[in-house]
Amino acid sequence: MKKIIIIDGGPRKTFNTAAMLQKVAEGAASVDGVEVETVRLYGLDYKGCMSCMACKVKGRALQVCKFRDALTPVLEAIAEADGLVLGSPNYFGEVTAQMRAFLERLAFPWLSYNDYSITAPKRMPVLLVETQNGLPESNNCNGYGSMEHCIAQALDTPEKLFAYNTYQVKDYSRYELSGFSEEAKRRYRDTHWQSDLQSAYEAGRRMAMAI
Repeated sequence: MKKIIIIDGGPRKTFNTAAMLQKVAEGAASVDGVEVETVRLYGLDYKGCMSCMACKVKGRALQVCKFRDALTPVLEAIAEADGLVLGSPNYFGEVTAQMRAFLERLAFPWLSYNDYSITAPKRMPVLLVETQNGLPESNNCNGYGSMEHCIAQALDTPEKLFAYNTYQVKDYSRYELSGFSEEAKRRYRDTHWQSDLQSAYEAGRRMAMAI
């Protein structure tokens, strides 16, 4: 049985990022012989890299973070997985703090300070999902930033999937959000959202068929 792990770095259980990742999971699970596990980072109690340097001790260095907390079994499972999906909304132009902290713990053990190579326990296909409330033509988000380079070096060049101009809330009249036109957002969503979800489903199925 092959396994794909999906990491949900968004705070809301049923909104944009979660919906996109659910479709990725459905697409992947539609392929026989593939198991899918989704992990919600906001449901875990963990920290970013603690700079303990335990992953760099001579003769005992490993490519999986040694700091023990709720993230440990997730990192150990990823080391043995066959595919990895990361999803996050963009906050202030970057992935959420929880996703960034997770990526520190994932990638720092891959980095060798002997030759600056970046090596994961095994290579695998990766899908990066981003949701944001901006339009494609005005996108200035940094997304996964420098961590994308680490992922590409250690795992594989990632496929990237975006959902733009997403709803922030269900009822705009309740919030101080006058800088956004709910009507314009609704028109955009009516035109694009279902195709975004379909693209997510197809990306999940594509990864499952490739592993």
